[in-house]
Amino acid sequence: MEQTQGITVKKSEDFSEWYSQVVQKAELADYSSVSGCMVLRPTAYAIWEKIKAVFDQKIKASGHTNAYFPLFIPEHLFKKEQEHVEGFSPEVAWVTQAGDTKLKERLAIRPTSETIIYESYSKWIRSHRDLPMLLNQWCNIVRWEFKYPKPFLRTREFLWQEGHTAHATREEAEKEAGMIMKEYIDLVESYLAIPIITGRKTEKEKFAGAEYTLTFESMMPDGKAVQMGTSHMLGQNFSKAFGIEFLDQDNKKKHVWQTSWGISTRLIGAMIMTHADDQGLIIPPKVAPLQVAIVPIIFEKNRDKTLKEAESMKNKLEKHFTCFLDDRDYTAGWKFNDHELKGVPIRVELGPRDIEKKQAVVVRRDTRKKEFVKQADLITHIKKELEAMQKSLYAKAKKTLKESITSAKTMAELKKAIKEGKLVKVSFCGTIEEEDMIKEDTGGASSRTVIDEKPGKCVHCGKQGKLVAYFAKAY
Repeated sequence: MEQTQGITVKKSEDFSEWYSQVVQKAELADYSSVSGCMVLRPTAYAIWEKIKAVFDQKIKASGHTNAYFPLFIPEHLFKKEQEHVEGFSPEVAWVTQAGDTKLKERLAIRPTSETIIYESYSKWIRSHRDLPMLLNQWCNIVRWEFKYPKPFLRTREFLWQEGHTAHATREEAEKEAGMIMKEYIDLVESYLAIPIITGRKTEKEKFAGAEYTLTFESMMPDGKAVQMGTSHMLGQNFSKAFGIEFLDQDNKKKHVWQTSWGISTRLIGAMIMTHADDQGLIIPPKVAPLQVAIVPIIFEKNRDKTLKEAESMKNKLEKHFTCFLDDRDYTAGWKFNDHELKGVPIRVELGPRDIEKKQAVVVRRDTRKKEFVKQADLITHIKKELEAMQKSLYAKAKKTLKESITSAKTMAELKKAIKEGKLVKVSFCGTIEEEDMIKEDTGGASSRTVIDEKPGKCVHCGKQGKLVAYFAKAY
């Protein structure tokens, strides 16, 4: 166990292997016998619960409520909105048989829930008094088509939330889509300490069936972008396909305007990549399931006294922090490494000399700096250090993001920047065909966001561009 406990490769030298080791050795996830599906271990699930609690509180404060819809979607419903079905068909897993009986109609295993939810909306919405309808569900999703699974970032089954709203006017729907983006950004930057860029998706990259898609993304240390979450302005595409109509105040029948939006356990993968180091995981304090680990330094002759003092310390600290007294039968050094590997924000060491001096040793996970702190000042000190750590992680990540952004005016400059792992701002014509050509010529770079700037000449064809967008390789 001693030999395999730590991370054996450097983040800067073999990012993929480093990430895999952090995920498994920090006990976040494990592989399963189902290809492309992972097991979420308790720490990762607890982080997801933290994310869920924060965002759930946010949407409930703005009038949304949670519901749950079936995992299985009849084929005739799934095919109602043509652009939607074309976009998702390659990823859909189908149920064709139950027991020994072949089903009369195939059932899609939920790749996203627009179609099954909007069947209900078409029955529930009749009048302007029924609007807005603001529902969200927390559930699992299955998307089957990909080649290279990566825990949290790309798996065949994952957890997410999906919000689905219906409104009387376009203006209300667009306001909703924008409001949700602001809540997402606050969640990711303030709690996960991950800086982002935001904008619209191109026509090629937008959600299948949407008028437009708002996105927020970040760059990982290996030079690849991660789409962190999206908010879609669906317009009336689905309401027309599903007959979701209401009588307005003038007794005229109209189709509703809709949005959908979601984040997933992919956020955990981005958090790991952004903050973890060569010693293992680093969890931002605001989403850390365990904020403080107390490690008693035990010698046989004063074991009972040390453990008693450590227990007393735990009782005081746990009124303010999530706290764990590590009295496991391992050496203190092994425990130090274990808590560093698992990303616990604060470690408190307490030995016989510390007890005599009425002090403790406090170690912050991100800096690994040791400080001697009077026990009377411990709560105040830990609060200050947790706040400082949260801010420091964000500032460090923001500096890295800023350094990864560049611009290009020619394909030669774009290719060079993409090869260097940069997020590259370019002007281009904005057509799907040209975006495909840029992706091919750069070895896989795709548009990440369109930003509101005046375009110059197209990086690809040299004509006057129509859009300014960031391009990067992505997970």
